[in-house]
Amino acid sequence: MATLFFRKGCAEAIGGDPRTGIIDIGSNSIRLVVYQGPTRLPAILFNEKVMAGLGRGLGTTGAIEPGALKVARLALARFAAVAREMDVTELRTVATAAVRDAVNGHDLLDDARALGLTVELLSGEQEALGAGLGVLSAIPDADGIVGDLGGGSLELVRVKDGAIGERASFPLGVLRLAALKAEGPRKFDRAIGKLIAAAGWEGAGAGLPLYLVGGSWRTLARLDMHQIGYPLPIIHQYEMTPMAVSRLGRTLSHVAKGKLRAIPNLSTARIPTLRDAGALLSVLLRHLDARTTIVSAFGLREGLLYAGLDPAERALDPLIVSARDEGRRLGRFAEHGDVLDGWIAPLFAGEEPRLARLRHAACLLADVGWRANPEFRAERGVEIALHGNWVAIDAPGRAQVAQALFSSLGGGLTSPPPIPALTGTAETRRAMGWGLAMRLGQRLSGGLAGPLQRSRIEDDGAAIVLTLPGADRALYSEAVERRHKALAGLLGRGVAVRG
Repeated sequence: MATLFFRKGCAEAIGGDPRTGIIDIGSNSIRLVVYQGPTRLPAILFNEKVMAGLGRGLGTTGAIEPGALKVARLALARFAAVAREMDVTELRTVATAAVRDAVNGHDLLDDARALGLTVELLSGEQEALGAGLGVLSAIPDADGIVGDLGGGSLELVRVKDGAIGERASFPLGVLRLAALKAEGPRKFDRAIGKLIAAAGWEGAGAGLPLYLVGGSWRTLARLDMHQIGYPLPIIHQYEMTPMAVSRLGRTLSHVAKGKLRAIPNLSTARIPTLRDAGALLSVLLRHLDARTTIVSAFGLREGLLYAGLDPAERALDPLIVSARDEGRRLGRFAEHGDVLDGWIAPLFAGEEPRLARLRHAACLLADVGWRANPEFRAERGVEIALHGNWVAIDAPGRAQVAQALFSSLGGGLTSPPPIPALTGTAETRRAMGWGLAMRLGQRLSGGLAGPLQRSRIEDDGAAIVLTLPGADRALYSEAVERRHKALAGLLGRGVAVRG
């Protein structure tokens, strides 16, 4: 059951979308996230965590330690107050393995109730379902096994064709692994293998990726990024092979914690459990026989939101939804991006769907540099494409959208770093074509829908033909002609204008 706050000054009353919040009482951390925006992929307005460590002593005492309970109470009190101040219209509070398994978990539930919070105590099955749905919400074509590593438990979920399959929960949370590891690597491997085999998961990931959910595994991926000098510090859909995971394990076996703390963007709160998380991942990959790992920034909380959507909303492409919302907020004319994509599409009619959606996203973001200093509009486009909070897009896809925006916003046929390091030459050149076509359409139309809806552009094999009916012929200025020729030159065509 959700806990609701209604106030006269709520977001709806002041002209914004309603705000939804989730307090996630995990075995390692407690977090409040507040969302606002399109229901398919709302933006995060607020995100704060407290490392309470509720599951730290659970394996030996069966109870949450008094110190952890105190930290948790303070965190819940703050989060309840913040949610009220932020005019959250719906606040949902959930608790997972530590509270579920602890003999004194009811004490924390009583404290939450006194603060006006109604806590949903999720079962292992519900945790697994939420994690699987969270991955599907951000990677709709995910086909593999989701592994959600929390402080108190590990959930495995089979995902395929947008649906949830088999799922299981194991008492292998990162705060419980130290006791298993203390018996040595062979017994550690056997203990995990026995649990996996007994649940019917041995070899279940053969040829499939393992999608990684959870702060400890995300921190492991950030360490890998640092080690290899990866040029784009975006964790979502970052891939690590089993060989890379083994290399990380060797690194963690001898590197000092002080050196780890000096690494930028590495969560210092996760460092104490990083070796255990890496050891578990290595063993798990071997027993599942998974071919690679893919990190998901989305998990249980996002899965809870996704579960509440109707089928039509779930079917929406999250990249397109979020790009459209960003373009609406930062651009001049809300409808321009979709119209622009439809206008340039005939030039790229042979492209496969995965490329067409990247081109569509670029068109939706075509005006995001409008408010920037004119000298830096192209750079602004690159920054938004590469570093925006997008999902359902990998690093090469981000680079192609970035190149399209860079070219459309005046960057021409150059390719700024790190784009060349993230995608191939052919893909970069294709994105330049998208960008120059977008640039032509924007100059011709002034960013408005009407001129694009009345005109047409096509490639007849010899020329890039621009058809302008009636009075719209006056829109073809010298500036428009320059952009027309630039596009045609890249595509190896001449130019033609027809009435």
